[in-house]
Amino acid sequence: MQLPILLTGFVLCLCASLCRAQPETTPVADPPIQWASRVVGVSSEAKGETYGRQYKAVQALGHPNKLPQTGDSPCAWSPLYPDNPVEEWIHVGFAKPTRVRQVVVAESANPGAISRVIVIDETGREHAVYQNDSPASRPDPLLRIFPTDSALMGKEVKVFLIPGRSKGPNQIDAIGLSDSRTPATIRINVAKGTPTDLAKENLGKGVNSTGEEIAPVISPDGKTLYFTRGNSKGNIGSPDRQDVWVSTLAPATAGTPAQWTEATNLGPPINNAGDNAVSSLSLDGRTMYLLNVYKPNGDLMFGLSKSTKTKIGWSTPTECKIANNYSVAAGSLNEPAQAEFVIGPEGNVIIMAVRRKDTEGERDLYVSFLKPDKISWSEPRSLGPVLNTADFESSPFLAADGRTLYFTSAGHSGFGDGDIFVSRRLDDSWTNWSEPENLGPAINTPQWDGYFVVPATGDYAYLSSSANSVGEDDIFRLKLFPAIKPDPVAIVSGQVLDALTKKPVAAEVVSTLVQDGKVVTKADYDPETGEYKLILPTQKAYTLTAIKAGYFPLSESLDLTKDKRFRDIRRTILLVPIETGQKIIMREVLFEQSKADFLPGSSTELDRLVALLNEYPAMEVLVEGHTDNQGEWALNMKLSEDRVRVVKEYLIEHGIADARVQTKAWGPSKPIASNETDERRRQNRRVEFTILKR
Repeated sequence: MQLPILLTGFVLCLCASLCRAQPETTPVADPPIQWASRVVGVSSEAKGETYGRQYKAVQALGHPNKLPQTGDSPCAWSPLYPDNPVEEWIHVGFAKPTRVRQVVVAESANPGAISRVIVIDETGREHAVYQNDSPASRPDPLLRIFPTDSALMGKEVKVFLIPGRSKGPNQIDAIGLSDSRTPATIRINVAKGTPTDLAKENLGKGVNSTGEEIAPVISPDGKTLYFTRGNSKGNIGSPDRQDVWVSTLAPATAGTPAQWTEATNLGPPINNAGDNAVSSLSLDGRTMYLLNVYKPNGDLMFGLSKSTKTKIGWSTPTECKIANNYSVAAGSLNEPAQAEFVIGPEGNVIIMAVRRKDTEGERDLYVSFLKPDKISWSEPRSLGPVLNTADFESSPFLAADGRTLYFTSAGHSGFGDGDIFVSRRLDDSWTNWSEPENLGPAINTPQWDGYFVVPATGDYAYLSSSANSVGEDDIFRLKLFPAIKPDPVAIVSGQVLDALTKKPVAAEVVSTLVQDGKVVTKADYDPETGEYKLILPTQKAYTLTAIKAGYFPLSESLDLTKDKRFRDIRRTILLVPIETGQKIIMREVLFEQSKADFLPGSSTELDRLVALLNEYPAMEVLVEGHTDNQGEWALNMKLSEDRVRVVKEYLIEHGIADARVQTKAWGPSKPIASNETDERRRQNRRVEFTILKR
């Protein structure tokens, strides 16, 4: 098969990888079928070219990986000797005994060699359900057997075949039992709701050339596109090398839709005489991740690098140090190493497609985590058997929600030489994923398709494909449909300012959930780069806080509970210098209506005050309580007294001496906003503290 090639200093190509034992039932079989879940025995096994389990007996477990397509698949069992005139066999078991009204044997390559099938019941008794003394090649890859004994309960199945009766390697993709006599069919597990009229839009000659355009990387706002171009006279090295190029989306004008500008070569130091390829872009667009490690002499070696955008351009790429990072060459030691990397939206996770010693096939998907030093990365670990197969997995992309993963695979049933799939992370283990869903024939072609990326806006997806291209592989985009969209997110950006001088302050910005105070994400704000950026899932409420030594953080509330679509939000966060006389409103210390009972989330800001008082042992503060003007004056005064009292009690309970905390209740007498609307009255219902002594 003809696949796009990424050159990694060695070669990074998209080839073929791995298969696994899958769930005992699958949504793509009609009628429902229980698939074999364990191997009891086997006569022989073919050998693959990797460290994995290609062609082993375990590849006959679970639902089919190749069908309804046919042809050679490392995700199927194959006997050691093709065209062997002697009977070979495989013996499999099932998770639970089932009534056997139909036996299904899925043969992915050269079907027709099966000579006998035996069903073994719960007592160990054998029941011959199929006998063919003259097996021969046949076009249908599914052998369906309907036993005459309608009461037969099956626990195991033994399949015999004579390889020489159907020339070429014989492969069994799956073995299953069904309680139905409706003839079994196998369908591709296409994402539900996939439209049949979906059109892929070629990005045009501004981006695509007669050469090869692959590996698109789109900025979160969808307006800047980086990609890898090969076979181009505009590359710094020879035309058959690869360089990183960039194009921007020019805004629409009267009568002219938005168009991608003429792409330009990114130039040195990103591009050199070797093969250069873009991998990922940080949320703020100021850090680019690149394949290979750039050596001082201009050579490239296997690994991952990053470059930072400064006022004078992109910096020289430096290595991202990943523990025990390597790639095992297939075939011979002289074959180049292969890998692909993508950085998660928060910059703390790397998903990679690479062949390692524990890989099941050609390439598997792995995850690596940023260590606390924020410089080095943990040793890669497999994303597990739901995603990884004995064929290849490649071109991973983790969406802005941090849980929706798109990747290309030849080890899951598809329409071509490598199809794009979507799966969703189900917990924080990074090994528990939903069953991959095929993106459908409108996206996946008979050729290889991949490099599927989605900006945080979630409106379009960008991908590489050779179908209907200008030259070789081109970059296309398509409108995302609901079934394959990531969860909606909000991009929150802005500055951190000194509350007094209004000058920028370098700080760490933290978002926490209002409900339980759990930290969701963090970002650094550097005045040199202009702003901080965070990605937050919608439909939740957050508190934004900036942290900097010498300052008390003021919190900003961010309520996204009613948002079900992408949002782009700007928030300026203020920091109050810790100085005598400074007054600080505790916006997140909230109470139940007309009560002195804290609402959930109030402890977060109270704990910050406790930490401040512990940091400055001589500090004394005045805690003041205010209400709006609704209701009786005396009741409001009493309410504000009660509220400052419980704040002081909280501080004392957490080790702060009584003498260090004074209180004052003002009721409605000192409003900071009018009381004309509920929103403005809300501003008046507040607790604040003043630093009396530092």
